[in-house]
Amino acid sequence: MDRPLLALTSRPLIGRSPKAAAAETMRQLVQLRWIAVVGQLVAILVSHFALGIVLPLTPMLAVVALLAAANLVFVVTIHRRMIPGELTIALLLDMAALTAQLYFSGGAGNPFISLYLLQVVLGAILLTPQVAGLLALAACAFTAFLNFRHFPLLLPAGDTGLLPIGRWLAFVMVAVLLVLFIARISRNAKLRDAYAASLAQRAVEEEGIVRMGLFASGAAHELGTPLSALAVIIADWERLTIFSSDPDLADEMADAKAEIDRCKAIVSNILHSAGKVRGVAMTSESARQLLETIAQRWTERRPNSRLRTDLAPLGNARVAAEPSLEQALWSLLENAAEASSGLIDLVGAIEDGNVVFAVLDRGPGFSEDQLDCAGRLYQSTKGPGHGLGLFLAANVARQLGGRLSIANRDDGGAEVLMRLPLIASKASE
Repeated sequence: MDRPLLALTSRPLIGRSPKAAAAETMRQLVQLRWIAVVGQLVAILVSHFALGIVLPLTPMLAVVALLAAANLVFVVTIHRRMIPGELTIALLLDMAALTAQLYFSGGAGNPFISLYLLQVVLGAILLTPQVAGLLALAACAFTAFLNFRHFPLLLPAGDTGLLPIGRWLAFVMVAVLLVLFIARISRNAKLRDAYAASLAQRAVEEEGIVRMGLFASGAAHELGTPLSALAVIIADWERLTIFSSDPDLADEMADAKAEIDRCKAIVSNILHSAGKVRGVAMTSESARQLLETIAQRWTERRPNSRLRTDLAPLGNARVAAEPSLEQALWSLLENAAEASSGLIDLVGAIEDGNVVFAVLDRGPGFSEDQLDCAGRLYQSTKGPGHGLGLFLAANVARQLGGRLSIANRDDGGAEVLMRLPLIASKASE
């Protein structure tokens, strides 16, 4: 199975953002309120018509209707935008509705007065300590009011078993609802914490990239002078008779000059990229042409390595590219060559609206530790050919809206896949 590196792409970050977590909590409260609406309606009708308890149906059913209407309003706001304090308002509304129902059905003597604890516990979990304290004070005030002001609860004559049953049912309701709701809230909180951890991890990675970029640009600036000096020395040597009269020495000198020119070009690209704002240098390029160019240059650079390409499936597909993308793909080929002296495959394909670049080698593959730690800054191990280049390539893929994944092949060797969003094809432009 593929292991994603810096997998903060298709779903940008793991878990839920604080806003998404708050919205999910609100959805849970809405579901809980629908349970309350149905439960109150059933309890009122059964108590009045089946158990013979005389209740003022009109005001109690009106409270149920108002609670249902308020819940519909909350449903609409969830899909739009949550306002500050909406959770507090929701819990206070539930508490007020419970107070109204208890007022019309016996006040503090009603067994279901213990449902206040449900609101207080939820407030302690979801709200700040100050707001939760105010909610607890409100519950205390409501219960005190109900001790002195309420409609009497008229039970059937001689029936003394209803109150104990009611107290037991109230306890069961509170226990079950607390377990169900708190379990969901706990899961929601874990997702929120995972999101925060992902943000922290991304910050560390981005900081590392900045530090490496500063170091690379500084090193490139310092390398410019000795490379220029070497170029001058080689130019002087080429004019010596010993080199012009010996074809082998002349060829070696030409190779040395070409390598110095390549080093100077790399240094220039680093300095040039360091002075550019990300996005300005981004262009739309043919994916197939990009890989063909890299493959040709890499083969010339490593004539003893065997590289096989299969790029026809790319067709005219285009991707967003910048200089760092070419460097990242080059690094993946270098890793594959260091891992194995055998055949290396460079494959291109189109999958689910993405351009996929695959580098396959015949080496020993990744160890479990490398699969778990690869792509993490300062934790990448330079095993058989797989090191910091994976982290840099993964970061480039992420910045371009894609992702990098690694895996071990069933028939041996390693597989590195870079997925980038498909921009367009010439046929569709």
